[in-house]
Amino acid sequence: MLKHELRKKYKNLRQEKSFSLLSDLSITLTNHVLQIPIWDFFYFHIFLSIEQSKEVDTLPLITMLQGKDKNIVVPRITGESSIENYLLTDSTKFKKNKWHIPEPVDGIVVPESKIDVVFIPLLAFDVKGNRVGYGKGYYDTFLGKCRKETIKIGLSIFNAEDRIDDIHKNDVKLDYCITPDKIYRF
Repeated sequence: MLKHELRKKYKNLRQEKSFSLLSDLSITLTNHVLQIPIWDFFYFHIFLSIEQSKEVDTLPLITMLQGKDKNIVVPRITGESSIENYLLTDSTKFKKNKWHIPEPVDGIVVPESKIDVVFIPLLAFDVKGNRVGYGKGYYDTFLGKCRKETIKIGLSIFNAEDRIDDIHKNDVKLDYCITPDKIYRF
């Protein structure tokens, strides 16, 4: 399938899910994260969920990372296809942007070179680790600035598609994708 077809399909499938079910699936998915060998790392970038888009709820994962004393880094969109990363602290204040994404207002900027693990939002992914995001290129640009060994983990409430037909040379593949049913390793 083509990316634009997959975007439409998965946006519709998400809207069919209740918030209660989405919460349960997000907790199950978070528990699967414990099985991935990432716990010796220090800096974890994680997206903040867009509630009305029914994205995976990342709050349980953030709570887990805090419980393991990890440095949590959250994104703020700063320009055309550009993300700036901020350390999440007890004093971090948030404001929703035009896409209703909660973003840190200010704080301690963390360079891409320090980030060990990135949890990536997506709409769909395939069995080869290709992903479909919202089509703005923010995460591909951001991941291109990270170290080559940075671990890239997608989070999805749905399982993999067989294939995404229109992969671009700048698309960054995942190392893992976690669903409530399965951990995909690429």
